[in-house]
Amino acid sequence: MYVNLCKKKVAVYTLGCKVNQYESDSMQDLLASEGCEIVAFDDAADIYIINTCSVTNMAERKSRQIINRARKRNPSSVVVAAGCYVQAAAEELKNNLAVDILVGNNRKKDMARILDEFLANREPLDTLIDINAEHEYESMHMDKPREHCRAFVKVQDGCNNFCTYCIIPYTRGRIRSRLLSEVVLEVENLGKQGVREIVITGINLSSYSDDEGHDLLDLIQAVSNVDTILRVRMGSLEPRVITDRFLSGISEDKKVCPHFHLSLQSACNETLKRMNRHYTIEEYMETCELIRKYYDRPAITTDVIVGFPGETDEEFETTRANLEKLNLYEMHIFKYSRRKGTLADTMPDQIPDSTKEQRSNILLEMTKRHKEAYENSFSGEEVEILVEEHELKDGVCYMKGHTDRYILVDKEAREGSEVNKIEKVTL
Repeated sequence: MYVNLCKKKVAVYTLGCKVNQYESDSMQDLLASEGCEIVAFDDAADIYIINTCSVTNMAERKSRQIINRARKRNPSSVVVAAGCYVQAAAEELKNNLAVDILVGNNRKKDMARILDEFLANREPLDTLIDINAEHEYESMHMDKPREHCRAFVKVQDGCNNFCTYCIIPYTRGRIRSRLLSEVVLEVENLGKQGVREIVITGINLSSYSDDEGHDLLDLIQAVSNVDTILRVRMGSLEPRVITDRFLSGISEDKKVCPHFHLSLQSACNETLKRMNRHYTIEEYMETCELIRKYYDRPAITTDVIVGFPGETDEEFETTRANLEKLNLYEMHIFKYSRRKGTLADTMPDQIPDSTKEQRSNILLEMTKRHKEAYENSFSGEEVEILVEEHELKDGVCYMKGHTDRYILVDKEAREGSEVNKIEKVTL
């Protein structure tokens, strides 16, 4: 027990991805177990922890703003900057007077010890490491779910891909995976507390491979075998993980949702090469067709970057035409943002913001059409939703929830409808 932490008010702010959110939740559970009181970030706190993001320059700027906001809220508080921005810009942050402690990745699990040492007027040890030389998976777990129905569970960290636009391999290090047995124990605990849907997540989930030889398919099947869990979803996947063996294994399991977020970034081979993505658009299309062979109308979603350096009008037109053919459920469209420390930042032929905006609008209009058509294809059909909440509107109770394909449904609740239960509804 760390006596210096007892009864301290702690506020945590999270920027970035679901992995960051999981790690923030884990830190909050750890500090609460040490007697801390977890408060909202806008409240007065003794300790502020900002779990930072470094995926874009804008994310770093937002991280700095939140750090400064914490210092202004309570000048006498302890302000901790943790995570990817710290890993990327430690020397810069050491000169930031708003920050008391820097905690890098793979050291968040030690947050209680680090804070206790600081409060005892001792210099905390091992708060920053050479993440690229780290081979140990950072063992963190979540005791209490933040949502009643759904929980994200981190199973993997790091990335070896070195896409030319991405800083993540430098801030998260090389691929490391969590033991399957540890994941199952956490899922069992979450199930006992009422969680019914698990979302398996990681920095590069497709690379999951633990020290006992288990791969992603083994992990999904093991999580699905937990009796209290009704649904299993996967986070973002690389096309290479989608094989006949993989699809044959998961398609037989009705708990595994037919919802695939397949990373794409561009639908033009020339652009993909400059991005250092390790597939072609033809291979990506074949992957989508393979999924559709195993599932009726699977929900396939993706990310697309427009305005990558050197993307000509012809390359963008190729991307647009191929995306029209792919006809995905939903696309998340991002305008390329320069990131210092990446190869793409030094590339010639940077695209003007006005061109990025124009291309983004074209693809946003496309994804709106495709999403509406996909959802309308289920009109009149009976589907199952996991009821996530009840809401009273004009004296009528409605139930909200998602189908296994992650279509959001808002329907008048029938008598006996319960939150956290599967209900059949007609769309």
